[in-house]
Amino acid sequence: MTGITMLNTLRRLDLNLLLTLDALLAEQHVTRAAERLHLSQPTVSTQLAKLRVVFDDPLLLAGPRGMRPTARAEALREPLHAALAALDQAIGGSVPFDPARAEHVWRIAATDYGAASVVLPALPRLRDAAPGARLALRPLRPAEIARQTEQGEIDIALHIAEEAPTGLRFRALFAERYVLAGRRGHPGLRRRPSRAQFCRLEQAIVSADGGFRGVTDAALAALGLARRVVLSVPHFRLLEDALAHSDLVAMLPSRLVRDHPALCVTEAPVDVPGFEMVMLWHERLHRDPAQQWLRERIVASLP
Repeated sequence: MTGITMLNTLRRLDLNLLLTLDALLAEQHVTRAAERLHLSQPTVSTQLAKLRVVFDDPLLLAGPRGMRPTARAEALREPLHAALAALDQAIGGSVPFDPARAEHVWRIAATDYGAASVVLPALPRLRDAAPGARLALRPLRPAEIARQTEQGEIDIALHIAEEAPTGLRFRALFAERYVLAGRRGHPGLRRRPSRAQFCRLEQAIVSADGGFRGVTDAALAALGLARRVVLSVPHFRLLEDALAHSDLVAMLPSRLVRDHPALCVTEAPVDVPGFEMVMLWHERLHRDPAQQWLRERIVASLP
């Protein structure tokens, strides 16, 4: 069938005729098809007559036990039923998500802190409930979040609320605060240090661009103070190892170090603003059952 012929055929059809044909091919009986469609038998007979004109084929022929489909009708049976089912799904809503049978690939963008504080706690439940699914962690690029979610490169981004791009769906996960951490037995952390003692400690910082200043330095500057930052690293996990094997200390998010076996934690003598962690996603995935399930499992797994 050429494109022009197909268009002419579609113009002569309506959805009601296709639904009638699907029922007739399934029942192979006008009366039963009418009952299935909640129509009268004369109405179904009239629609069958129209279908025969459109397809230029008898479609169903009278037989001793109902009606027999022609070869043309038999060829239409499966594709027509599949097309109507797809249309019903598109219009009527998505198929419920079954995690036990899912083979999805979920892509989450996060820093190592986001992965450690949000993704890792959820991983056992995700693997147990959806063993056939796979999870890909992508590096978080804050300037790219909006584009990546819109183009489907990532499904979810884990970021701080203060720097989250506008125009995306989001859900607040938790409020985080900073604590002072160093190796167990560190002589400067046997008790909460004074501000002067804190500023004399050699400190480390996480900075993606290799900088030596952060929110703690801004808080100290407001008090006319400054600390000694001697190490800058790009990842939190690397900083944890550095603290465990040296006398360096660092201001770190509490969730990252509160149960760390090699580190001790105390309150800092300066108030440092914390942050709110949020989960971000694009509007196009907002009502997707698989994505809704993933987001709910992540939230339910937060410690």
